[in-house]
Amino acid sequence: MNEPTLPARQAPQPSRRAVLRASSLVLLLGAQQIARGATIVAVRVWPAPEYSRVTIESDGALVAKQFFVTSPPRLAVDIEGIDLSPELRELVAKVKPDDPNIAGIRVGQNAPGVVRLVVDLKQPAMPQVFTLPPVAAYRHRLVFDLYPAAPVDPLEALIAERLRDANGPVAASAPSPAPATARAPAPAAEHDPLGDLIAQRANGPATGSTGAQPPAPPPAVAAAPAPGAAPAAPSRPGNRATATETDRIIIVALDPGHGGEDPGAIGPSGTREKDVVLRVAHLLRDRINATTIGGNPMRAYLTRDGDYFVPLGTRVQKARRVQADLFVSIHADAFTTPAARGASVFALSQGGASSTAARWLANKENQADLVGGINVQSKDQHVQRALLDMSTTAQINDSLKLGTVLLGEIGNVGKLHKPRVEQAGFAVLKAPDIPSVLVETAFISNPEEEKRLRSSAYQEQLADALMRGITRYFAKNPPLARSRSV
Repeated sequence: MNEPTLPARQAPQPSRRAVLRASSLVLLLGAQQIARGATIVAVRVWPAPEYSRVTIESDGALVAKQFFVTSPPRLAVDIEGIDLSPELRELVAKVKPDDPNIAGIRVGQNAPGVVRLVVDLKQPAMPQVFTLPPVAAYRHRLVFDLYPAAPVDPLEALIAERLRDANGPVAASAPSPAPATARAPAPAAEHDPLGDLIAQRANGPATGSTGAQPPAPPPAVAAAPAPGAAPAAPSRPGNRATATETDRIIIVALDPGHGGEDPGAIGPSGTREKDVVLRVAHLLRDRINATTIGGNPMRAYLTRDGDYFVPLGTRVQKARRVQADLFVSIHADAFTTPAARGASVFALSQGGASSTAARWLANKENQADLVGGINVQSKDQHVQRALLDMSTTAQINDSLKLGTVLLGEIGNVGKLHKPRVEQAGFAVLKAPDIPSVLVETAFISNPEEEKRLRSSAYQEQLADALMRGITRYFAKNPPLARSRSV
């Protein structure tokens, strides 16, 4: 009776060991799985003169620690709980040679479960590293924003552009679709204001910080000549006539919506709003830069000049920093059904929206920061909120005038969604001292209108219509005199 029982007692031994081995294997795999943590979904690099962005998208939240080395400038980021993957290796090849900020990216397994990224920089920078929760089509994102330590002064860049034009052929400044473009006779002058301006820029070390305060005009662009600049005048005789005929630059801020991480609306055929509106803005910029009003040259300033994201509040700040005379935000509308069609123009409303559709659209556009991704801990958020809270009745009245002439011209090249300018609380229109409008060029969600928006011919027509509207506005509302002389 004992014999049958022995095997019965011994038989479970291998099973017990097998179970222990299996349990150990499960525990080991579980530990490795925990060590790997999130899975990398995609990596992206967005280069721009203002800042370059690196985005790592994953299916779970990433934990990162970063430190910055000043010489040579580089940012090191340790991402915990993951192993080196082919997706992360792709970052190395995504850096473009012409990236103004990033020289290259190195990535490697720094320790078990820790991947180190080193971003080598071309210049000193002020990096921001932050995470974004899932929103729209995106999952968890780890973001590195790399801002130059010495940012370019946008107003100085516009003036430098004007100087280059003044040095070029005289015929280059001749085209002028504006009706009031007659040149005033050049008064006799003993010095060149353009040379004086450059001298002021070169001799004023505090200019950059002063110009960075949006409410006050940068003193470096004052019309008064600098005493030490007069001797330089004889060396620039070719520019004297052009300079003395000019009182000031008339600046139109063009704001192509969305960009970078935020594609905007996407049409049935995959057309992205951010691409279409940037193309229209480039075409309009060319027309503005070739135009004079009353002998004063016009210049277009783009809040973004490439495929990168700019927060809504920053767009307002940038327009104010260059002391823009007008602000035109360019978009392509979308709706839940493809039947909606036609262009619209919007101005700010201090009260309620002029229609339910206007309120819906404003709410949608105001969520761009969530999709594009901003660092909510950034110290300038309070400043941005203060700017967005400011608006005046005069600004809204002027914006309605601008919107009316733009709407009339757009109606000549395409269908209008509404026959009048609508109003709503668009965050991007809240510059208190700049007439500001938002133009929805068409419904990109409508297959016919999406096809037109993709057409180069229609994009040219839209740019022509907007240029005519801007010219008509200035014909009835001459720009105010300012100290932004050239």
